Amino acid sequence: AGDLAGGPLLDGDATRGAFMTPLLLRARPGATEPHEVEPFGPVSTVLTYDTLDEAVALAARGRGSLVASVVTHDPEVARSVVLGLAPWHGRVLVLDRDDAAESTGHGSPLPVLVHGGPGRAGGGEELGGVRGVLHHMQRTAVQASPDLLTAVTGRWTTGAARIDSDVHPFRKSLAELRIGDTIASPPRTVSLDDIEHFAEFTGDTFYAHTDPEAAARNPLFGGIVAHGYLVVSLAAGLFVDPAPGPVLANFGVDALRFLTPVKAGDAIAVTLTVKQITPRSGAGHGEVRWDAVVTNQEGRAVATYDVLTLVAKTWDENAR
Repeated sequence: AGDLAGGPLLDGDATRGAFMTPLLLRARPGATEPHEVEPFGPVSTVLTYDTLDEAVALAARGRGSLVASVVTHDPEVARSVVLGLAPWHGRVLVLDRDDAAESTGHGSPLPVLVHGGPGRAGGGEELGGVRGVLHHMQRTAVQASPDLLTAVTGRWTTGAARIDSDVHPFRKSLAELRIGDTIASPPRTVSLDDIEHFAEFTGDTFYAHTDPEAAARNPLFGGIVAHGYLVVSLAAGLFVDPAPGPVLANFGVDALRFLTPVKAGDAIAVTLTVKQITPRSGAGHGEVRWDAVVTNQEGRAVATYDVLTLVAKTWDENAR
């Protein structure tokens, strides 16, 4: 369907440009042209298939494409076709009655989307947030000691030296903080009363914290253990300096992992180290990423995570 002659023009000069009306073609069985020739124009080709596997095989014959669209409300069909198309397409748009009204459309490149594909589609991810930037950057692997990696990258690396001083790092402004500044807290014993109070106060009455017999049967714990978030809360109490100061706010925790269960009677301590300092342009504060390691009385790591804070660029202790 369509006019191969181009049809009448509403504007423009047919002798000085290329014009085409929308065309809809139907491929004969076994046709190779739809897979070999890429038309840049309002041209679509209908290829028939009998099974989903045959549809996927037809799409794969293009040897790489930017985008494919799947129109279905059947989750099993969606899963089967998307997984089949994924190796051959940079992006798959799935349309159904729930998202069609808000869809950006087939092939619409947006800053947050990957717009590239394998094989003949370019073998890349030309757009897509930071991915688009990384394509224009060189990546180099640096092999060195933790201290030298810290010096080269400006980001504290596990195993690098820590800087201890008489001044609590939370009393230092962004201008005064240095990568590696550290506070090592005294130990704090976790009691059964602590665990029971936290369970009652928060409503987290998971059996590993409240039922001794059930907790004893747990192959990971073998008895009552402290809540992970109780451990993190107690750790914060161990490293926080409570008075007003350059630390303005805690705005997040990254990569939290619980490694060793804490039982009643265990003593935990925390080591907090300045990992990264990022000033914010045009603001009176910047971001500080702290490496936090919680250990027990045996020196075993209980939890590891990054604490994120906003810290004033300058601070006058006498102006409070």
